[in-house]
Amino acid sequence: MNVLAIGASRNIGYYSSLRLLEAGCTVTFMLRSPSVFDSDEAIQSHIKSGKAHLFKGDALVQSDVKHAWDEASAHGNIDLLLFTVGGTPSFDLCKGFVISPANLVTQALLNTLCTMPTQDSPPKFIAISSTGLSHASHAALPLPMKPFYAYLLKVPHKDKMGAERAIAHCTGWNWDTEHDGEPSDEIMGQGWTERKSLPAKGTLKNVLIIRPALLTDGECKAEKKENTAGYRVKAGDIAGGWTVSRKDVAHFVANAALNRWDEFSDKCISIAY
Repeated sequence: MNVLAIGASRNIGYYSSLRLLEAGCTVTFMLRSPSVFDSDEAIQSHIKSGKAHLFKGDALVQSDVKHAWDEASAHGNIDLLLFTVGGTPSFDLCKGFVISPANLVTQALLNTLCTMPTQDSPPKFIAISSTGLSHASHAALPLPMKPFYAYLLKVPHKDKMGAERAIAHCTGWNWDTEHDGEPSDEIMGQGWTERKSLPAKGTLKNVLIIRPALLTDGECKAEKKENTAGYRVKAGDIAGGWTVSRKDVAHFVANAALNRWDEFSDKCISIAY
């Protein structure tokens, strides 16, 4: 499998990419700073084997994303796009956690969608989002978690919501305008549906959105369970989902991409313990 990973310098994207490399996949990493892997023995071993490739670029620059697609295409048709872009948040007393720019994920995703190459077989597309974004998803949160999400994660969740809105438009998935409204122009950009080369409404296929519960840095429980996955996955929302580790989300990403795509393709999946 030939993979383009955008936003995989750390966390879920990094752990997922390692699993894919260990399964024999070729992975092209688009990185603002390729030096992030200079001391990473695991990645360096895959670079030496010719399976990992590093491309310097910024997902907020559309031409850079186009070049990343081209770089990955040099290794054959792209089988999977792994989109795990996320900013490093800072804390604001009035706003909670904030990222800069506030529309980082949405604009990086739109750049990615607008530069997708034409292939006989479209790539699988996995995007990491979050629980608690929509009205229905927020309602499914454990009661003590609702104020936390509403206050601390309000700003980054507007960005994640924008990314999901863009995907819903391109895939033709239903969008609950009555309860969720429309993301603002500050997030989406004015006239975003008219952007050149954005996939037409309802034409994007082979997409999986993953909404993890509150992320932790814990170990991968799935590797320690003999008879169960160690986490729960469900199309739609999981009631009472508190947390899940980044490594377990990566376990699911790799398993879904490699072994269970027919089961999860063209769905929005929640994952939690």
